[in-house]
Amino acid sequence: MRLTILGCAGSFPAPDSPCSCYLVEADGYRLLLDLGTGALGNLQQHIGLDEVDAVLLSHLHADHCLDLCGYYVVRTYHPDGPLPRIPVYGPAGTADRMARAYDLPLDPGMRKVFDFRTLVPGGFELGPFTIRADHVNHPVEAFAFRVEYGGRSLVYSGDTGESDALVRLASRADLMLCEASFQDGRDTARDLHLNGREAGEHAARAGVGRLVLTHIPAWTDAGQNLADAQAVYAGPVDLARAHAVYEL
Repeated sequence: MRLTILGCAGSFPAPDSPCSCYLVEADGYRLLLDLGTGALGNLQQHIGLDEVDAVLLSHLHADHCLDLCGYYVVRTYHPDGPLPRIPVYGPAGTADRMARAYDLPLDPGMRKVFDFRTLVPGGFELGPFTIRADHVNHPVEAFAFRVEYGGRSLVYSGDTGESDALVRLASRADLMLCEASFQDGRDTARDLHLNGREAGEHAARAGVGRLVLTHIPAWTDAGQNLADAQAVYAGPVDLARAHAVYEL
């Protein structure tokens, strides 16, 4: 299983990265976790626009889903003709949210291009992957995902404040891709985002093999968040970088 980070900036694109988007590949199947602002550009540096098999949207804030609008154009007006319909999993109301974002009638909206499926907590099979999803703490309905293949597992937190569900979902995962948007001592809002220390604490409680900090806005000191995570989690910790690749 291969993870490629296409975008990792928090809340808005950074000078060196678009917003959240992560490509997961196994057995020739290509899955996108989120498709945030600007990520469609970086996607094209790794695979063809016609090579995505499915999309999972953690929640419906623009920095996690808005490039689905551009991808709708790609799959609708491709020079070789409309591309096959693919599944898009998201919270309740995803189809209508995306139709409004592109100023389409709600019926059919983007349904001729995307097979919208509503996420609920639990597990399902998607291509060669086993997916588990659970709610996490954010102002809108939001999910974290565990993706398993061939005895390996990665967990993506999406956006969340402190979350016991995330710890359970991440238990003994090989890699945890965890948001660390806030800076310890500066940002105090609850049930919104994690800071570096909290991300490290979640990783330690879950016993994950590697922690990758992501969704860090340009105005947050990523180096400090890295040090804060390392202070409470003994395993390897990386800062997410656009185009970084992890082989699991």
